[in-house]
Amino acid sequence: MDFPETGKIQNSFFKEKVFPFCGAVRGEVVIGPEYGVDVSIVNLPNGLAMAMTSDPLSLIPTLGLRESAWLSVQLMANDMATTGFAPQYAQFTLNLPTTLGVHDFEQYWKYIHEFCERLGIAITGGHTGRFEGINSTVAGGGTMITIAPGEQIVTSKGAQPGDVLIMTKECALIATSIIALSFPETVTTSCGTAIQQQAAKLFYETSAVEAGLAAGEFHRHTHSVTAMHDVTEGGVLGAIYELAHASGCGVLIEENAIPMGEAQRKIGALFNIDPLYCVGAGAMIITAKADKAPLLIEHLAKNNVRATVIGSVTKPSAGLKIHRAQQVIDLQHPGADPYWAAFFDAFAKGWK
Repeated sequence: MDFPETGKIQNSFFKEKVFPFCGAVRGEVVIGPEYGVDVSIVNLPNGLAMAMTSDPLSLIPTLGLRESAWLSVQLMANDMATTGFAPQYAQFTLNLPTTLGVHDFEQYWKYIHEFCERLGIAITGGHTGRFEGINSTVAGGGTMITIAPGEQIVTSKGAQPGDVLIMTKECALIATSIIALSFPETVTTSCGTAIQQQAAKLFYETSAVEAGLAAGEFHRHTHSVTAMHDVTEGGVLGAIYELAHASGCGVLIEENAIPMGEAQRKIGALFNIDPLYCVGAGAMIITAKADKAPLLIEHLAKNNVRATVIGSVTKPSAGLKIHRAQQVIDLQHPGADPYWAAFFDAFAKGWK
């Protein structure tokens, strides 16, 4: 078994190469590293628990310093929001290329500070350095932490048969917007100015924090939100696949119900990528008790978050299924997210 060519490792690699080797066993760790789980949970005294999540930091020259900082903060914050609580603390390790000058670093770091400050996150430490040989859109990594009542924390492990499967916003928000911002001439020439501008505007729709916090608030009053998982690599179908495995349940997805904008369709076709399987930060998968789902969707709408029922959670024996073109077929994990290959191929070809 080898690494995927690019992107995040898959479940089989994780189970064989990573999971058996996770240091000491400590009783207070109630959720450790697991496939499809956004956060780890450690029990603390007095009924509290500490949730932690880690992610790479983005530094994408074709995108810009402000936009890269937004992704660096927001993608981790999205993971934490799946608990129903906002992140409180952050640590950042910056492994920077030697081509990054002091002025650009200063701007990048001030943007990270700005976005953390907006979310109420205290930056509590980390490490910063420049290193030869770094030629990547990844500039290190970070960890976010929050402390909350343990019994109120939601994870991706709690979905149960009979629950309703809900998706917020639309698919492929971040993949579509990064492509439009990184290759504006190509997208404009092939898809038109309106589509390029529409796709570019999706970039700041890539926060799932509002959805997670609204769902968390609803859960604390109704005890009816069973699981949350944000849509990252592998897209909305990959996220549902992961949530189902984390919860040990089956799913039945109605493909035609999944919201997809015109920009995602046209840019997906141009770059030969399926929006349903492309990184989609900003969207959230939520499972909820069927009798409370309409009220949850109404509550999300009051918090300016559009939500759509896209399927249901089923018994494990029913498997992972998707209703597509009048057929019910097996849901397959896509493997490596097709966005990565499409982006770097276009970059190598010199597309503008």
